[in-house]
Amino acid sequence: MHAEWIEQVRRFNRTVTQRVGALDDAFLSRDRPLGQARLLWEIGTGASEVRDLRARLDLDSGYLSRLLRALQADGLVVVEAADADGRVREVRLTADGRTELAELDRRSDELAASILQPLNEHQRDRLVTAMADVERLLTASMVRIDPVDPGHPAVRHCLQAFFAELAGRFEEGFDPGVSRTADHTQITPPAGLLLVATLHDEPVGCGAFRLRLGPPGTVPPGPDGYAELKHMWVSPAVRGLGLGRRLIAELEAHAAAAGVRTVRLDTHRALVEAVGLYKAAGYREIDAYNDEPYADHWFEKTL
Repeated sequence: MHAEWIEQVRRFNRTVTQRVGALDDAFLSRDRPLGQARLLWEIGTGASEVRDLRARLDLDSGYLSRLLRALQADGLVVVEAADADGRVREVRLTADGRTELAELDRRSDELAASILQPLNEHQRDRLVTAMADVERLLTASMVRIDPVDPGHPAVRHCLQAFFAELAGRFEEGFDPGVSRTADHTQITPPAGLLLVATLHDEPVGCGAFRLRLGPPGTVPPGPDGYAELKHMWVSPAVRGLGLGRRLIAELEAHAAAAGVRTVRLDTHRALVEAVGLYKAAGYREIDAYNDEPYADHWFEKTL
């Protein structure tokens, strides 16, 4: 990692925290710090589960509890058991909490306007555009990719969303029972691997490979063996963040570590974005190497 990159990130962090008032005990000239105000915004006007708040804000449970106690002491929130499940705690704003939230919104708008006001029109456009880029890239940096057991609930979530999307995009529909999808044993080490991407503890993508053409019972495969990418999916909510490329790179690295030098995959003609992604990642189109009924394109890459 370049030292100048590290220094620029640190300098940016210092400038932003000072400019937005993150260092003030009374954020936006109210009687509470930024952490409490941010929590009020996250709760919003409905009910929020405490565990969801912790995940969305990436907060330690102890710190979140202290923030909630402070807001409760000020009469701004109520924490109670959920109607559907008494083990789940929910948070709601009180009437005073909704009033405080509206005031925070007003003052936050004023702060944003004060940041833009000294700049000319061209500078404002540059700043807002740069902020959008920074937000997108910071979000991308918060996505985690980890190996996961194929039976994990996060995997079921990803695959259900993936198969539903395929059914909607393929003219002929999609039936996972007809497709040559990878079963759990094929994407469990050492036979293969499955990765899940998460953002704020929510699954937002997945990808897997299975090792093919080795001698029976042999892992890794022999000299003619290859890794086949399967279940490549990224949630629409995080597309455009480079996550698909990250998943491919991670899978390739794991495949190489398993002794594989060739990676193959197939895809459907309707998935034009996927075709572009694979070509950009260095895959070349080859003749059909399998009998996948939903495949129109086959690709290969030498690692």
